[in-house]
Amino acid sequence: MSGSTHAAIGPADVAGVRRLARAGRLAGSASAAPPGDLARLRGAVYTVAWPLVFSRITRPLERRRRHPDCARGLEWLRPDCLDRFHDDVEAVVEHALRRATGPIENFDGWLATRLSPATVDAHRRRRGEIGALQRPRLPAWLGEALGGEAWLGELAVQILVWAGVPATAGAELWPLDGWAARRAEVTGEPVADRDTLDREVRTVLAAMRTRPQWHAEHVERPLGHKQAPVAPMPADASAEPAPLELAGPDEVDDARLAGLADRALRAIEVRLDHGEVPAAAVTAVVRRVFGGGVSALDRMPHHGSARDEWLATALADEARLERIVGTVLAVLGR
Repeated sequence: MSGSTHAAIGPADVAGVRRLARAGRLAGSASAAPPGDLARLRGAVYTVAWPLVFSRITRPLERRRRHPDCARGLEWLRPDCLDRFHDDVEAVVEHALRRATGPIENFDGWLATRLSPATVDAHRRRRGEIGALQRPRLPAWLGEALGGEAWLGELAVQILVWAGVPATAGAELWPLDGWAARRAEVTGEPVADRDTLDREVRTVLAAMRTRPQWHAEHVERPLGHKQAPVAPMPADASAEPAPLELAGPDEVDDARLAGLADRALRAIEVRLDHGEVPAAAVTAVVRRVFGGGVSALDRMPHHGSARDEWLATALADEARLERIVGTVLAVLGR
């Protein structure tokens, strides 16, 4: 529900909702209200609820997802993050209009205590509607099929969780970069490359398909509700017209580098959690993530040197490395 829906809601409406709550009549009034009055009640509760949801649920979540822009304020939320925010607020509003059955002296304080149960219940309900498991757990039969390997079992749970999430991983089906960081955390090994993660995902899916009906219901069906990635245009320009470029090379590079930076931060955080010295962790990860196959860096000024040489020189400069480490630790809140 957009903010414009509640543009006509004023202080008198909010005060009225608080009076109904104090009298223990909010839920009863909502259940008996005609459509117009119910819309005003919903709008007034929404006005109270949305700042609480943003400050206590949305902002912490966006910080954990490393979306500093989204964490700045409502107007900065990306479209998918904004949708999630509105879903959470609507869940809290519905919860309040059903559960506020007794006298509530401090409606705002009571609502703050209901944020978690309201949003969790709504999240599970939405997952259940598309066939995804509401509380993903590793079935015993699947753990046995995976040979009892801890990481593959964890990956299976991650797949079941992801199947019920409405978001997509860009143009890819699976969020492999995020799972690579989780793999390192579980196994204690260095962050794996994407080929390794891809093989392991296929291994888990093959085990899941040994029970076709279960796989179809809890993996294929919920995945079918995600928006399919856009297929690339054919390479043969003579057969198809050239695709319209919606972003210039600089914008594409920025997006690519932002993705790599997020991957690097995840890997550095895992190393730091295992007690590695910050400078060593940053140097190793930056060299691995940005040291090869990154076309965006090829177009950056390297003062005539090859990219790898330029990167090695930058990391060998103690003052420069100290600034990089300081920036990384600040971003990670260390």
